[in-house]
Amino acid sequence: MGLFDKKYCDICGEKIGLLGNRKLEDGNLCKDCASKLSPFFSGRRSATVEEIKQQLAYREENKQKLATFRPTKTFGESRKVYIDEAAGAFIVTSRSNWRDDNPDIISLSQVTACNTDIKENKDEIYRETADGKSVSYNPPRYEYSYEFNVQILINSPWFNEINLELSDGNHPDSRCTDLYREYERRMYELSAALTGRNTAPQVSYGQAQAGYAQSAPSYAQQTQGYAQPSQNYGQSAAAFGSVTAAAGAESGTWFCPSCGTQNNGAFCQNCGVKKPQSQRSFRCDKCGWKPEPGQQPPKFCPQCGDPFDNSDII
Repeated sequence: MGLFDKKYCDICGEKIGLLGNRKLEDGNLCKDCASKLSPFFSGRRSATVEEIKQQLAYREENKQKLATFRPTKTFGESRKVYIDEAAGAFIVTSRSNWRDDNPDIISLSQVTACNTDIKENKDEIYRETADGKSVSYNPPRYEYSYEFNVQILINSPWFNEINLELSDGNHPDSRCTDLYREYERRMYELSAALTGRNTAPQVSYGQAQAGYAQSAPSYAQQTQGYAQPSQNYGQSAAAFGSVTAAAGAESGTWFCPSCGTQNNGAFCQNCGVKKPQSQRSFRCDKCGWKPEPGQQPPKFCPQCGDPFDNSDII
């Protein structure tokens, strides 16, 4: 057969137009039939005609099941995870009118793992000299941004993984921000919802809140009422030892060092522990510079440019 001979789709039988052929291992596929395949399917070139027919039959059944899919939880930004807790299933899609997109309905029992990763991006900040040249600070200074990535491993005949970034288009610029902690919380909450297991790191308070040195509240202590076995990841941002959360007691909001509950009054509304008096202070671990007592530290040390983080808490 010549290069420009007419080809016909082995699925629907229609003639395939110029540049419209999608090669299969043992046949041809038109672009219209190819558009009906799962968006997570990547093995088209090695798939047989029979395998494509089987997948398209599954996709048609999937479309019918979407009529009864009722999401109760949503995660993500541009690409979202919708979870139907009652049905024990979820979908992943970037379309707002997702029923028209026919996203794959995946049972929670098909999830074999949920890998989480916080990626730190670092770009150097330069200063401009009198003659207009850009030179490094001494020591160098950097701008940071953080991505919160989730890889869902699936036991399916059509695909085996789904990747998404929870922080897509809205990256925190510091670990010491509410936005960072919120994405971190949502990332581990999603992992728990999909796997039924707590994957959040258990970190200590260190020297936080009037010398309390306790481990972070357990996952069960932090959360109540979540339908999945491992429960909702919870409320305590203080468990991650951030600088801004440490100042919460000064501004009225504080996290109980015993159970992790966020409070506004003089006593913990969950366990009754008295609000601790904040005695935390800060010192740059690179040059020793200190802010005035009671003053919040800047993002960068004004003496040496080192970012203020947990290592600068004394």
